[in-house]
Amino acid sequence: MEDMLTYNYSRSSSFVKKDALEELFLAQYSEIQKKTDVPCFFWGNVGQPFILARCLITLSNIVKSSFNLSPFQMALLKDPIVTAGNERLRFEGFSHCAGVYARVDVLPDGLNGEFLESGTTNVDFNQPMITALGSIRPNENIMLSIGEKEVGLYKEEKKVVERKVPLPVKWIKGLGTVQIYLSESEKQHTFNKIQTQQLFRGMPKGVVKSDYYLIVRGNKPMFSPVKSADAVCIGGLHRLRLLEPLLPYIDSMQVFPHSNMKSTTWQLYMGNIRFSFSLSRESWRGFSGEGAVLNSLTTEVPDEWIDALDKYAYANQSFNATVLALEENLSLNRTENLTGRLAAMGLLGYDLDENEFFYRRLPFKLSRILGLNPRMKNAERLIEDGKVEILNNTKERTEARVEGTGVHHTVILEEDKERCTCEWFSKYQGERGPCKHVLAVKRVVNLVH
Repeated sequence: MEDMLTYNYSRSSSFVKKDALEELFLAQYSEIQKKTDVPCFFWGNVGQPFILARCLITLSNIVKSSFNLSPFQMALLKDPIVTAGNERLRFEGFSHCAGVYARVDVLPDGLNGEFLESGTTNVDFNQPMITALGSIRPNENIMLSIGEKEVGLYKEEKKVVERKVPLPVKWIKGLGTVQIYLSESEKQHTFNKIQTQQLFRGMPKGVVKSDYYLIVRGNKPMFSPVKSADAVCIGGLHRLRLLEPLLPYIDSMQVFPHSNMKSTTWQLYMGNIRFSFSLSRESWRGFSGEGAVLNSLTTEVPDEWIDALDKYAYANQSFNATVLALEENLSLNRTENLTGRLAAMGLLGYDLDENEFFYRRLPFKLSRILGLNPRMKNAERLIEDGKVEILNNTKERTEARVEGTGVHHTVILEEDKERCTCEWFSKYQGERGPCKHVLAVKRVVNLVH
């Protein structure tokens, strides 16, 4: 008994110490004041205007494309999110169906201008802007202005200005998921210009309805309908054709598959400009319909902590989550929950090359994100109605019973595995995030602890 009391006292002391260190982070970053009255974020020259123009036209074509939506639905969606910060410019967008995510990064060496403040806006690239981009010649000087309410392109004495427009709800949902998937992806292949062009020339024609696999034989990459060891699985392979206009200008390409093949990301490198292109698992399944952010929402996180990390990210503009945890003495679980929350709110993007999150300032509230995730709302309702019963709960395993419509579902949570007897889990096997029953059990267990 004496040994047990000593052990409990030691555990309690360590928690107090850890909490005190975490409170230090909370106090330090809660004091940061954001600048909210800066109308212009960036003004200056672009080092590779012709390449940037080709990339932005490709991005606009991606935004205009759809692989499962009607023309009416397509008309409701808009064009790029533009972020200025950390000495670089970023232009992001989704296809109309949100199954393709693309981003153009203009890196610091590719810009000659002034960053007055970090900030983000969302504009619609209309025909005058597309025409102006298409007329840019190699080595021609252009200037860009990125502001809170507009993006301007200045060429010789002519200018084209695009105004801020509302951000589509589908994009808000997709932004959170795609950043989580990117943070769980690792580089598997690097191809030079010739290899990349050979790979695309060997792409099958038409709409590809079955899975294909990226494989390498000798020094030659190719797409194959047959799975083999170390192959990268690609659903909706035909979507890659959106990249073809950029292939003449690239230096190299890198491929980053998700750890469970839930997405693949193809990065094209063109001097000081980088074009990222992410595909969802299947062409009919957009990033906005995935549940990658839901696990981050099951743990209760006080608003003051979300606000503190938001201000930390604003102050630093980019950060590695593991380094943040070590340097600020935060637990990895705490850091993962916080970054997941901010990603779900659209405030964090992810850079694969730097292996770190970057900050973008979008005016989302967590309550709005919860409202966009019906599975989380349904999980909360199950808890409120008292339909979740924990049968057994240990560190290694949790077993619970959740009341459904005329049936009881069994939920099993283990360290690296979760299961449910409902139809949703049987159909998707966790590939589209947890079902509402798993979410409800996780939420109850986290509240207990």
